Amino acid sequence: MNIKLKNEFIQVCIWPGCIVVDDKNPQKSTQDKIDEFELFMSKEFNTRTQYLEEIKTKPDCDREHKIVEGTGGRNDLFFAVHKDDIGHYAVPRLSMGIRWIEDVLAPTNYKCQIYPKRVFEYISWEVS
Repeated sequence: MNIKLKNEFIQVCIWPGCIVVDDKNPQKSTQDKIDEFELFMSKEFNTRTQYLEEIKTKPDCDREHKIVEGTGGRNDLFFAVHKDDIGHYAVPRLSMGIRWIEDVLAPTNYKCQIYPKRVFEYISWEVS
């Protein structure tokens, strides 16, 4: 089940390879780690965010849609951006490799399902 987006947090982003909730650091609570992430985004990008979840990817596929050995298992962060911050966040996010979910899941970029099908419900605008 997807995490419910807070009011006015409409644009979901994916940050490949980003770990926020690291079980290897038990000194901080999960909520403390999430709060730190959201504070970082606020300071670094002047952008309000809502942490959603982290998903381990399934294996990649090649052009013939065959599984590529040794791929998958990457930790990808899903988070939402407040609607009023999307405009000034659109370009700076690229420096960190952060992408709109619609771009990641567009049919031309999404050859095989490395995420659960349910993440398509996060899409807020039509992809082609």
